[in-house]
Amino acid sequence: MENNENIENNDYTANPGPDDTQNDSPKLPGYKIVCAKLGLSMCVYFICRMLASWLSMHFGRFEDVMNGTVYSVLSSMMLIVMVYVIPLLFTAIIFNSFEKYKGNYRILYKKPKRLARALGTFPAAFGLGHGIALLTLLVSFLLTRYVIGGHTYIEDLLRPTVIEPTTDIVSVIAMVFMLVIIAPVFEEFWTRGIMYDALKPYGTGMAILISSLLFGLMHGSLYMLFYTTAYGLALGYIRYATGSLFTVTIIHAIVNAISAGTLLLTTLVQITNEENRILNTVNMIFLFFVLVMIIVGVVVFLSKIPAIKKFKIENDWTGIGPWKKTAWFFASIPVIIMMVLAVNEISRFWLLGLIMN
Repeated sequence: MENNENIENNDYTANPGPDDTQNDSPKLPGYKIVCAKLGLSMCVYFICRMLASWLSMHFGRFEDVMNGTVYSVLSSMMLIVMVYVIPLLFTAIIFNSFEKYKGNYRILYKKPKRLARALGTFPAAFGLGHGIALLTLLVSFLLTRYVIGGHTYIEDLLRPTVIEPTTDIVSVIAMVFMLVIIAPVFEEFWTRGIMYDALKPYGTGMAILISSLLFGLMHGSLYMLFYTTAYGLALGYIRYATGSLFTVTIIHAIVNAISAGTLLLTTLVQITNEENRILNTVNMIFLFFVLVMIIVGVVVFLSKIPAIKKFKIENDWTGIGPWKKTAWFFASIPVIIMMVLAVNEISRFWLLGLIMN
C-alpha cells in the first residue's frame, strides 16, 4: 500500500494525557505505566487460562452424567467467560477504555473508504502467517528428527497445535462459533484496539510490534506463537493503514473460517463414514485449495515488500530508539511475570501441576 494513497487519517485517537507531548521526559513515565498495565492485563489473561484448564478438568467429571449438548454449551460458555470476557474487562478497566471509547465505537469500526482494497490485503496477510507456520513445521520436523529425537517432552512442545476432531456436532458448532465470531471480535478489540491505542502515542511501530507479540503469546503454544505474531504484524499494519478495526476483524474471521472449514469437513467425514469417498475428496480439494492460497499469499506478500518499505509510521517517539523502548517494556515487573506465565502456558501448565501436587 502506497503511503500517500492508502493511509487514511484515524478519526479516533486515544485521549491525550499529560504524557502525550513531544518532550521525552514526560513521555517516559507514561510509557512505563502503559507497559506495566499491558503486562498486568496479560498476567490476568494467563491466570484465567490456567484456571479455565483447572475448571475444565473438574467439570469434565460431569460429562458422563450430563446431556451432551448441555455439557458442550456450558463448556463453551465457561471458556468464553474465563479466556475472553474477564481478561478483556480487566484490560478495559485499567486502561479506562469505557470512558475513552464512549461515543467512538462507530468511528473505531468505521468502514475504510477503500474497503475492497483493504480487504485485498488478505492474501498477503494469509500468506505471511501460514508461510511462517509451514516454516515452523519444517524447523520443528528437523529438530525432532535430527537433533532432539527421543526427547518426548520437547517434541510435544514443538508439535503443532491442532483442534481434535469430534463426532459431537454441537461441540463442533460451538468451536466454529468461537473461531469465526468470538475470537476475531474479542481479540481484535483487545489487541488492535485497546493495546494498540495505548501504545500508539509512544510510537506506531512499537504499538504494532508489541500488540502483535502479545497477540502471539495469547495463543498459548510454541508452534502458534510465531505465525500468530506474524499475523499480528500484518493486521497491525492494516489497522494503522485503515485507521479502523473493521477490516482486521473481517480478515481475522476469514482466516479462522478456513480453519473452521477444515474442522467441519473432518467432522462430517467421521460422522458419516470415514470411507466416504465424496467427503474425503472434498476434504482433499479444500486442503489443496488452502495450500495454493498459502503459496499465492506468500508471493503477494513478497511483491508488497517494496511498498511496505516506503510505508512511514507516525507519532514516533523520535527521542528514544526502538531498542530502548523494547528493553523498557521487558524490564517492567508485570511483563516479567507475564513472560513466566507465558512459559507456563507454552510448557503445558507446569505451574498448575506444582499447585495441584
